[in-house]
Amino acid sequence: MITETTTNSIGNPKSAIRNGMWHGIIAHYGQYLPVTEATPRITLHEGNTPLIHAPRLAAEIAPDIELYLKFDGANPTGSFKDRGMTMAVSKAAEDGAKVAICASTGNTSASAAAYCAVAGIRCVVLLPRNAIALGKLAQALVQGATVLAVEGNFDDALRIVVQLSQTHPIALLNSLNPYRLEGQKTGAFEVCDFLGHAPDFHAIPVGNAGNITAYWKGYKEYHAEGRIEALPKMIGFQAAGAAPLVMGHGIDKPETVATAIRIGHPARGEEALQARDESGGLIGMVSDAEILKAQKQAAALTGVFGEPACAAPLAGLAKLSQEGYFREAREQLGRKPVLVSVVTGHGLKDPNTAIQIGGEPIVVPAEAEAVLQAMGL
Repeated sequence: MITETTTNSIGNPKSAIRNGMWHGIIAHYGQYLPVTEATPRITLHEGNTPLIHAPRLAAEIAPDIELYLKFDGANPTGSFKDRGMTMAVSKAAEDGAKVAICASTGNTSASAAAYCAVAGIRCVVLLPRNAIALGKLAQALVQGATVLAVEGNFDDALRIVVQLSQTHPIALLNSLNPYRLEGQKTGAFEVCDFLGHAPDFHAIPVGNAGNITAYWKGYKEYHAEGRIEALPKMIGFQAAGAAPLVMGHGIDKPETVATAIRIGHPARGEEALQARDESGGLIGMVSDAEILKAQKQAAALTGVFGEPACAAPLAGLAKLSQEGYFREAREQLGRKPVLVSVVTGHGLKDPNTAIQIGGEPIVVPAEAEAVLQAMGL
């Protein structure tokens, strides 16, 4: 986590860390963000999330890399969406918005509801009916949003909210809003600030494709500013049942256990492909079985519990390592390449899936001998 104090010409407070407390990404990275003195700071002190070294997991799935996990599930509402939402809602408040709207597979709705609650803006979220993890649905409801379940999928919901934001005085909070990407790019800044350089590879789940676009934007900006000397290769992974960027066409009825990336027509698809091509990386796909296996491995070997979508890039890394994908980089560098994989959301976002892969508790009598026997001792 970042602990140094920095200053910039925008905003009050000037430092993100005062009296030992972090004050959010606008306070810390204001000089890289489109904010002015007139921009309200709608913040829950998001950002400054852990970058966790994961040698045991790397040894299991990709022994030819040095693996770090960027745990954005440690953000206030439990996902990376808070980075973009602090910017989107701050700018909406600056414009005098009274109502904001978003379509969501879950994390966006939870984040939008929370930041609108801080700003005093009415929040309306459209979710695909019966296709959202309960942890995310509960967040949006308890935080006061008007939650509407659409009899369709995410793409249907997004189409509706875009239409309404264009014809009514309603602020759009999806990643089509450019301020979302501005906030999300700060994840790349934090990675570089922690490591002292950019990683050699950056792995990330790809759904609506805003996050891979934002991270690439952040790395390029830091490179242009001379803060890093080299750029990483961007490696994105989709679920096999929702992989339009891999298949080369939209998918009308995407299906995957990883609800956060169950999107068939990504709004930032072209930008994601551009990030892939500019960085010399790739976008691949993995099965649901591979995702769930990687989710359990990551939690058991690192203590980092991410939702299923976060495991897609980890499953992909295992496949790439087996195929020898990182061999050339290791030979060129003379060391293991450094790879950062983003854990985009906390595992408690989707408790039902977690219980499925984790199994049920073992029931034993209330006796010490029975406990020892169950322990195999």
